[in-house]
Amino acid sequence: MIKVMLVDDEPHICMILEKIIEKQEDYQVVAKCQNFATALVNFRKYAPDVVFMDIDLGGDDGLECAKIMTQLSPKVKIIFATAHSEYMADAFEIYAFDYLVKPFDMERVVCTLDRIRAQRESVQVTETISKSEKYQGKLLIKGKEQSCLVSVEDIIFIERADGSTRIVTRAEEYKTSLSLSDLEEKLDKEQFLRCHKSYIVNVSRITKMEAYGRWTYTVKLKDTKETALMTSQHYEEIKNRFS
Repeated sequence: MIKVMLVDDEPHICMILEKIIEKQEDYQVVAKCQNFATALVNFRKYAPDVVFMDIDLGGDDGLECAKIMTQLSPKVKIIFATAHSEYMADAFEIYAFDYLVKPFDMERVVCTLDRIRAQRESVQVTETISKSEKYQGKLLIKGKEQSCLVSVEDIIFIERADGSTRIVTRAEEYKTSLSLSDLEEKLDKEQFLRCHKSYIVNVSRITKMEAYGRWTYTVKLKDTKETALMTSQHYEEIKNRFS
């Protein structure tokens, strides 16, 4: 069930939204609030997945209220529902999921709810795949004549070249027909980075990054004399991660 909280100082607006939401499959309105303080109390109490938030709460600042909520629960989806279209840019700085301007287009509200449900279902499918395929510290590599279990922590880098994929570890090298995208889905994104269209690297194995042209870097890795390539965008990402 997707839990929804409504925050608006106009009771009739809450009533309209509640009627729309309760008609949608998998949704439940768990709280209705008219001011900043009550909204935060109920947010902590009910832990909603979605919050419909007015910006002007009878003098209280809905933007600030939403900011606090996202700090408490980064995954919460904030939908601003307000008569003030001029605050849209500020709202999206708080990573608002959507911005609805009163009077509401009912179909737009339903469309927003459908998008949230679809995202949730997609995440659940991904998590199911992760639990069933993401090892227990191993990666199954299927070949024509044999299958190998590769210890994930031993992987230094993965390269796609000449129509096949090469997995390089300290002790051995494996070849597979799996694409980099297939392998990327099976690997922990905190540990492994798709740093180039042809490479995935184990971040913990990076020892040096050197400029190689204007937009590319060569990556030197522990336990191998081979190098990988990294785009300038991912170079900045690595710098920020460790700075």
